[in-house]
Amino acid sequence: MLTGEALYDLIPQRPPIVMVDALWSVGTDNAVTGLTIAADNIFVENGCLREAGLIEHIAQSAAAFSGYDAFSKGLPPRLGYIGEIKQMRIAGLPCVGSRLTTRLQVVAQAGMVTLMSAKVECEAPNTEKTVVAECQIKIFMTE
Repeated sequence: MLTGEALYDLIPQRPPIVMVDALWSVGTDNAVTGLTIAADNIFVENGCLREAGLIEHIAQSAAAFSGYDAFSKGLPPRLGYIGEIKQMRIAGLPCVGSRLTTRLQVVAQAGMVTLMSAKVECEAPNTEKTVVAECQIKIFMTE
């Protein structure tokens, strides 16, 4: 759907902190994003993406989802802030060259607050996809 710099219209982040490089699908209450982990990623340490990088990837995936919704309505994307992360489970740290696929699902929405579930799968070269992270993330949007 959207890749690379085309995503800059949807998220407030800019290099070197961009943590989503693909928005593959968007529904009314769900989205699928992606990221290929590069060696120069600021969250990579000892060849693997650190926990903070996984969390930032999930947050930016939510931002891309929200930004696409605004963009499709002819509106500018709103700024969002992480309000809470619950039930965070990190099963592994993906290494450089791995491809993350993140599935977001809206659980609840009230006013400017959205609660989403996120599941991050990793596909490393020559391996099967495995779930590396899951959580619920609450995002507060600005006007």
